[in-house]
Amino acid sequence: MFTALIFLLILSLLVLIHEAGHFFVAKKLGIKVEEFGFGLPLTKALFSVKRGETRYSFYPALIGGFVKLYGEDEAGAGRLKIKDQRSNIKDASRAFFSRSLGQRAAVILAGVIMNTVLAVVIYYTFLGISNFRTEIPLISEYKFFAVNQQIKTEIIISGVAKNSPAEKAGMKPLSKIVSVNGQKVTNIDSFIAFIKNHKGNPVVLEWTDVKTNIKSQATMTPRVNPPKNEGALGIGFFPAELAVLSYDTPTQKLFSGFTHPANMMGYSFDVMGQLVKASFKEKTVEPVSQGVSGPVGIYSVVGDTLSIPDMKERILKLLDLMGLLSISLAFFNVLPIPGLDGGRLFFILIEAVTRRKLNPKFEATANAIGMALLIGLIILVTFKDIGQIFK
Repeated sequence: MFTALIFLLILSLLVLIHEAGHFFVAKKLGIKVEEFGFGLPLTKALFSVKRGETRYSFYPALIGGFVKLYGEDEAGAGRLKIKDQRSNIKDASRAFFSRSLGQRAAVILAGVIMNTVLAVVIYYTFLGISNFRTEIPLISEYKFFAVNQQIKTEIIISGVAKNSPAEKAGMKPLSKIVSVNGQKVTNIDSFIAFIKNHKGNPVVLEWTDVKTNIKSQATMTPRVNPPKNEGALGIGFFPAELAVLSYDTPTQKLFSGFTHPANMMGYSFDVMGQLVKASFKEKTVEPVSQGVSGPVGIYSVVGDTLSIPDMKERILKLLDLMGLLSISLAFFNVLPIPGLDGGRLFFILIEAVTRRKLNPKFEATANAIGMALLIGLIILVTFKDIGQIFK
């Protein structure tokens, strides 16, 4: 229940901040806001109350939100309806469609800007608490900008054989080896050589669970004649590289709240590019699908984060997750996809270039189709996330 509460709080903050941007800019410009909704209006609202000219609603599908503007088509307000509202307008001066290109663009971009500002505030807080230093697992070679970068190698346990010294000591997959006999382990070759030279002699290993950061330590004796393909300790492992990022100079620290989310987005796209290449090479969508998560996947990450025993580390992980989600929401919302803010902004740009208003029916249809496809994608990703959890 606590995980569910934190998950909903994070999601609510991201959505409400985004929609509040649309809401307040529209109000400031005198555009009538008919409804402020939390959740997608796929069913009847669980709760609804009207204050002034605006109705505030709460819907069961807690994966989004919307602001319904006077004179906006139904699809543009998050509903899967192809219905243009312009023919029912009585006060055109307060309608969204009647405003200038600049005002309409300002209302649409306000949500993206709010999420960007939130990400910047979160990352300034995150970096301030972590002394402007953080570590990022590297899947591909990537050069982060406006920050000092070092590469650190860790040894990650991929498997533990049954009845092996490692299993008896309680070692599990997805743990990283920290030290052996008190010496830090930073090189896979030196670790292999150390274990080989200490066969038959007790050694003290310290390791950390990758997900929870829980540290463990045990004494185990590397076997002189282990079973075939098991090794002296009975573990399989692989090297993992980390980028250690340090914002050291006053200038780096001053702009870190902006450069760090930009770095995170740049690296995310680099990784996604690698996954797309892998999908084409292997002729399967599995690599790409493994790099995408929906609400269930995010919920799982929140649960893993809340299980971290160290309070400071737990807070840092939550802030990092919130910052990444907020900047990702800002970016993907501005993409020119019908049903998203970027789709509506794209239609405005077409109008600005052609100097002609688009057919309202066409715009409503495009937004409805885009919304349907996005909801379908969310459903597919959710099924994938559920399957991954069971797997």
